[in-house]
Order: sequence, then C-alpha cells, then structure tokens
Amino acid sequence: SRNTYLSDEERSAALVLSRAIFEAQRLIEGGQRDAATIAKAITTIIETEPLARIDYVEIVGLGDMQPVATLGESGLVAIAVYIGATRLIDNYLYDFNE
Repeated sequence: SRNTYLSDEERSAALVLSRAIFEAQRLIEGGQRDAATIAKAITTIIETEPLARIDYVEIVGLGDMQPVATLGESGLVAIAVYIGATRLIDNYLYDFNE
C-alpha cells in the first residue's frame, strides 16, 4: 500500500479521501444524479485538508469509462489525490441495477 510512504501526519491527512468517497456514496444513495454536484462535494471536502492536492475527481460510466454529466445505470466515482509526494487513489462503484 502507498500508505507506507506517508508520515504519521500525512496518514492522518489521507483520511480525507475516504470522507470524500463516503460523501459521494451518501449523495448517490440519496438520489443525487448530477455528476457536477457530486464532484463539487468531493472537491470541497478534499480542499479542507491542507496537505491534499487533487490530481483528479472523475465520474465515469462503466460502459466506456468516459465522464458523464448525469449518472447512468452504473458508473465509477474515481479520485486521485496527492498527500505530500504520494499519490493516493480511491473510488466508489455504483450500480442502480442491483
């Protein structure tokens, strides 16, 4: 795991990724389908952490892995964030067919 490259302070800061992903999950499960709204919520959470630098926040469809404006039947919320010099990734897979 890349977490081994993090200092104790950076490891604590890295928790912002899971908070952001859980917020995306909460919004999606609550009925939000606008990708920009979800991406903004993720970005806002990550930006509260001074050690974090966003590489990307993307919401893509599973069929073609292309960015979407409105969530379709299934997709992926994917984030990559630098904490210090270490690039961390996290994601949330949603599927409304389940």
